[in-house]
Amino acid sequence: MTRPRPTRQRTVAGLLGEAPTDLSLPDTVTVLAVDQLRPGAGQPRRSFGEAGLASLATSIREQGVLQPLLVRPVPGGHEIVAGERRWRAAQLAGLSEVPVVVRALDDRQARLAALLENLQRENLNLIDEVDAKLELAAAALGLPRSEARSRLIRLTKEEPGEDAAILEALFGPLGESWTSFTKNKLRILGWPDLVVEALRGGLALTLASVIVSAPEDHHARLIGLAQQGVSRSGLQAEVQRVEQQTRELGTAVTVARKLSSRRFLSGLKPDERRAVDQWLAKMPDVLK
Repeated sequence: MTRPRPTRQRTVAGLLGEAPTDLSLPDTVTVLAVDQLRPGAGQPRRSFGEAGLASLATSIREQGVLQPLLVRPVPGGHEIVAGERRWRAAQLAGLSEVPVVVRALDDRQARLAALLENLQRENLNLIDEVDAKLELAAAALGLPRSEARSRLIRLTKEEPGEDAAILEALFGPLGESWTSFTKNKLRILGWPDLVVEALRGGLALTLASVIVSAPEDHHARLIGLAQQGVSRSGLQAEVQRVEQQTRELGTAVTVARKLSSRRFLSGLKPDERRAVDQWLAKMPDVLK
């Protein structure tokens, strides 16, 4: 029996359910002790740079926490839905309490709210951003995340329809069209793990795009060059050099394989065999 497809939603509010979970509604801000909060399992951000946290902590010491955290009540306290980075920085700054907005959210709503809040208000790592937008698109289209990527790619090649309209409504508040996201960013999820981890660590997409075009066994060295400050044009030149070496090596391997094949040599015509012998006679001694 085919499992029914979940209802597709045309708006952010639809994804989160009815009020009071609608993010567009006004919020009541209160304060909670930092030790009454705990990180949420649905946190889209998977890396917290120490330098960035230290800078944010300095700002918080001077101005306080300007953007309240979004939290939900759970047994034993409250779970952070959005704002874990501010919570961490507030502790570094020595604060004992932080401003919060408390909402009763189920696990699914909490996860979606975390994705939306982070995408709209935080500078997510590129990989975390792509993961978050793909998960939101999957929820909006009523698809498993594993199917959403291929569906987005197919949609860019089809005439606009209901699904395209849903994605336009979803991506509008995120400051990027769904077509631009699909064509320019979604592809990176299929890149080799080493390049993806480098992106997660801060490697620029423009540099990663050059590196990924090279043979995979050169990626680590090229990533190292990028981290040392080599420019995009410098990386492109290095990739071209690597590709030329690869082609030359491939030619050399092919020649060696043929010359070691009795079947190949015995199948040569007399004039072809004479040409091969003449060419071999001109080889450097080091190859003989």
